[in-house]
Amino acid sequence: MDNVRVVVLRLGHRLVRDERVSTHLALVARAFGASEIIFPEQEDLDVQKKVEDVVNRFGGNFKVSFGGAWRNIIKEWISRGGIVVHLTMYGVPLPEIIGEIRSRNRDVMVVVGGAKVPREVYSMATYNVSVTNQPHSEIAALAVFLDHYFEGKEFYLKFDNAKLRVIPSPSGKKVVSIGR
Repeated sequence: MDNVRVVVLRLGHRLVRDERVSTHLALVARAFGASEIIFPEQEDLDVQKKVEDVVNRFGGNFKVSFGGAWRNIIKEWISRGGIVVHLTMYGVPLPEIIGEIRSRNRDVMVVVGGAKVPREVYSMATYNVSVTNQPHSEIAALAVFLDHYFEGKEFYLKFDNAKLRVIPSPSGKKVVSIGR
């Protein structure tokens, strides 16, 4: 599973209205071990700038991509041997299916949507997975899914080329500059 690539496909991003949520989705994806977030059909340079600023300061190789029709992005992913996990409150409960997803040892595209996800996503997905069967945040769903998928290893990730590093502390904040 160490060589498996995880990317996030963000459906339904609306300029200005969803900037904060989409930025947080990207930051969660990065911090929890994904390598990329894709925004099909909608370019938002403000989101890209904010995420790239975090990557520049805190390191890593996380990428923000734009463009393409979501159907084609999913079809191409599947044709290259990847699996598609659609996070939805209507899916199979995460604890019941995560072992199977992990054991496939294939690149994973995690699809997260906004208010209304096209019905076709459900049929195109390899797995429709729920993080509870209750309405809540796509940010929370992504974080919980990635935590389960990586089995907590995200707590020990090292981000290359970081300028800043947070030093865990029981009280207060400690951030150190890293000389390059």
